[in-house]
Amino acid sequence: MDVFSDYLKGIANAEHRARLEEVLSWVTKQYPTLKPRIAWNQPMFTDHDTFIIGFSVAKHHLAVAPERAGISQFSAEIVDAGYDHTKELFRIRWDRPVDFQLLGRIIEFNMVDKADCSTFWRK
Repeated sequence: MDVFSDYLKGIANAEHRARLEEVLSWVTKQYPTLKPRIAWNQPMFTDHDTFIIGFSVAKHHLAVAPERAGISQFSAEIVDAGYDHTKELFRIRWDRPVDFQLLGRIIEFNMVDKADCSTFWRK
C-alpha cells in the first residue's frame, strides 16, 4: 500500500480517504498478484502490465473503472447494487456500501479476459 500513501494523503475528506484505503487494501489482500500503481494520478492495479481496475475520488462518489468490457459484462449487477455507470466506469456514492463480491467478480473477469492481452488497454 506504500505506493498509494501520497495519493491517499492528498484526499482532504477523512471519510473518503478511509473508504478508498479500505477498498485498495481489500484489493491488495484479495489479489496479491496484482501490481498496485499510480498512473494518470489515479490508483490502479495491473496484471502483467495490463490494466485491470482503477479508482478515482469525486465529491459525491468513488469511481471504479474496469474498462468498457467490465461495465458491459456486469451492467445489470452494477445497477442492482444501486450504482450508476457510464460506458467506462461505475460510481459508488459515499453514502452507499461497497459491494465487495461484485468488485471481486469484476476484477476476476478482467484478469481472465485479459490473460493473453499484451497491451495496457483492450484494443
